Amino acid sequence: MSEVAEGEGSVTLDLLKKKMADFAKERDWEPYHSPRNLLLAMIGEVGELSEIFQWKGEVPRGLPGWEEREKEHLGEELSDVLLYLVRLSDICGIDLGQAALRKVKLNAIKYPIKLSDQNGKNDANTSKNKDEDACPDNSSSVQHSA
Repeated sequence: MSEVAEGEGSVTLDLLKKKMADFAKERDWEPYHSPRNLLLAMIGEVGELSEIFQWKGEVPRGLPGWEEREKEHLGEELSDVLLYLVRLSDICGIDLGQAALRKVKLNAIKYPIKLSDQNGKNDANTSKNKDEDACPDNSSSVQHSA
């Protein structure tokens, strides 16, 4: 497997999985990488990611007005979450890429284009049940998310 230098080409989940496995093995951390421990560590990293946005209110795409050091910090925290997720999926024997593709297909079935709000006509403020509009399946606070 060829290495991808920083800033060059695409990084695959398989490359990240291998790097995380090697990293843990080199440090004799494998006994500590149980699914539970990895999940709890990932949740801690999600908390750190949340802190970045905690007092910023709504943030527009592209993060206009953010300083480069803030974007770099955000990238580090996003990476921590991703790396723990990749490691967790590896330890659990889940092919994360295939699972994600399967989930996209399931979401396409669950939320077909014909039912989407393509024209902006479905205003959550006029809905009878705002909670349903905010989250069609009541599993997430982000509309149309997994």
